[in-house]
Amino acid sequence: MKRRTFLSLSSAGLLAQARPRPNLLWISCEDTGPQIGCYNDPHAITPTIDRLAAQGVRYDRAYTVAGVCAPSRSGIITGMYPSTLGSCYMRCRAALPDFVRCFPAYLRDAGYYCSNNVKTDYNFEVPPDAWDEVSNRAHWRRRPKDRPFFAVFNLTVTHESQIRLRGPDYDKITDRLRPSDRQDPARLRNLPPYYPDTPIARRDWANYYECITAMDYQAADRLRELEADGLLDNTIVFFWGDHGVGLPRAKRWLYESSTRVPLVIRIPEKLRAAGQGRPGSADNQLLSFLDLAPTVLNLAGVPIPKHFQGRPFLGPGLPPPRQYVYGARDRMDERIDSVRMVRDRRYRYLRNYMPHLPYMQQLSYMEQGPTMQELRRLARGGAVPPAARLCMSPTKPVEELYDVENDPHELRNLAADPRHRPTLERFRGEHERWSLETRDLALIPEPVVDELGRKFGSRYAILRQPGSERYLRNLRALVDAVNRKSSPALLQSALADPDPAFRYWAVIASDPAPSVLQDPHPVVRIAAAAKLRHVPTLIAELSGSNPWTRHHAALALDDLGPAASPARAALQAALQDSNEYVVRVATHALAQLA
Repeated sequence: MKRRTFLSLSSAGLLAQARPRPNLLWISCEDTGPQIGCYNDPHAITPTIDRLAAQGVRYDRAYTVAGVCAPSRSGIITGMYPSTLGSCYMRCRAALPDFVRCFPAYLRDAGYYCSNNVKTDYNFEVPPDAWDEVSNRAHWRRRPKDRPFFAVFNLTVTHESQIRLRGPDYDKITDRLRPSDRQDPARLRNLPPYYPDTPIARRDWANYYECITAMDYQAADRLRELEADGLLDNTIVFFWGDHGVGLPRAKRWLYESSTRVPLVIRIPEKLRAAGQGRPGSADNQLLSFLDLAPTVLNLAGVPIPKHFQGRPFLGPGLPPPRQYVYGARDRMDERIDSVRMVRDRRYRYLRNYMPHLPYMQQLSYMEQGPTMQELRRLARGGAVPPAARLCMSPTKPVEELYDVENDPHELRNLAADPRHRPTLERFRGEHERWSLETRDLALIPEPVVDELGRKFGSRYAILRQPGSERYLRNLRALVDAVNRKSSPALLQSALADPDPAFRYWAVIASDPAPSVLQDPHPVVRIAAAAKLRHVPTLIAELSGSNPWTRHHAALALDDLGPAASPARAALQAALQDSNEYVVRVATHALAQLA
């Protein structure tokens, strides 16, 4: 059956009417980059989104603040960096400071009906004032009569977990696709070079496109409902993806494939500010997903809170365009890491604060993907594609710099190239400025962040205490010395610092004395025991009271491999831990002992 054409704009005499408060509809999807027809992708089959773009604006440089869902959504819903709020760790539970609200609460104060169908996933408990309804029945149609609405529909068919399906389960989620909507894996011409060119990897890439087409059908359902209700001319429609491609080296990372996202916005003519929303146009200004919250409030005529770290890009009274966007990667599922990103219109800079850790750490959820399994198989035989050698390597460079304009897959790291030294220094300085301004929590170990957040009432408050800026500058200087293996005197003095974060990083870079196993803080004891291969200490810490120190202890035992055999019984007991990630690490550690 032929798919209906909709979104016709009929507006005789509308400009003469008084400007009403707009309705706002968000159609979000998961794990999707700009592999959409309106982004000139030759393989994409997305007529719904393409029509939306033809009647609205396609944003070509929209970026999320994290390459994975929960931190990304934390930034979207608060207008603040997850690394500022402490909601930057996957599946953590940060407490918000009292003045931070989910932005729909401000819309509700202004009389909007706000519905969410049906994803929160913010890395903090959803405040009761955030939504009128959060459920799989939530819909603008359930609002009281004559109230404007902000309605969110989250489409999950593009999620990583759906791409890897095969057989009847996959057939079920793509059952609306016609034969002409299907992809022939052998004919796809744009398989990223860091994926093995094998039938298995090509099937994943084809599934990714087909899931996007299935999502396009679902988006059409919502837009048909909007049209049937006679709301097209009163509703601003946003379409976006929460982060990039749900495949390795994309999802969870901070490259273009993981942070650049589709964003299309259609504004009815009577609701447009001068010069905005021209149908069929493309906008190439840099946008961060932190900008979505202030933009929605600005379009609705609601004052933007001063604590927002994003800025509006539509509506009246706009600030100057961005020069940079920023991103962060911290603990990802069960593995710790710390990476920061700065991107301008041409270059991407990455700062790896844990370069001693592999790019592709063992993540049990990620390992279920067929493409990831192919990469592991080829790595065991020493036959990974040349473009994948860096991401499959056991360590990382301290800095990465890519000319994305001329190297779209980000394969040539220019950080050591003398010709790009001025660019590297510019980005290094910008990253330093942003980290200090936003009070980035990156360098404080998560167990310490968890403890201090409880002490001060929120993780946000940790770096708002007197002397915090000096503390952060000193900690950054120490970690820089650790990463670059410089300043032994600084490392030595840090071993005696009263702050556990300083002692932790000093232990990471040193050969600690056995006496450090008696350090007052468990995260330092665990770091020392990992270096000294002292299993009894790790066994003791595996039963500690803090779930994130137990997690660190489990990671250290897992890294020991067969040498952790004396901890077998403790690891078996850890399979019942209340922290899911302790369970995952313990499971992997026990598998190595089998």
